[in-house]
Amino acid sequence: MYVAVAALSVPEENREKYLEAAEFMANWSMDHGALEVMEAWELEVPDGKATDYRKAVNAPAGEKIVTGWVIWPDKATFDKANEAMMAGEGFENHSGEMPFDGSRLIYGGFEPLLTKGR
Repeated sequence: MYVAVAALSVPEENREKYLEAAEFMANWSMDHGALEVMEAWELEVPDGKATDYRKAVNAPAGEKIVTGWVIWPDKATFDKANEAMMAGEGFENHSGEMPFDGSRLIYGGFEPLLTKGR
């Protein structure tokens, strides 16, 4: 299993635009082999003394923190999907306009160390 994780901030007024973009990407990911997609909109994100989500993504006032992940069966499936995305596969009729500042997005790929539940 391979988990692609992201954290970013989105202007509050762009929530619906973000949801539309997230829905598009979730469907695209599932069509390319993802097992699960989750997006979460901030309800409670406290300010930390040393670091926190807002500091991590340099979120200005008026932006909400969004975090989420895509679970892939393995890194090879993710790599194949990533290649397709970089080639623009499935994006022919998509505007590509992001409702957030992508330069402040934090992204990483992870191998599960421990899983419980579902």
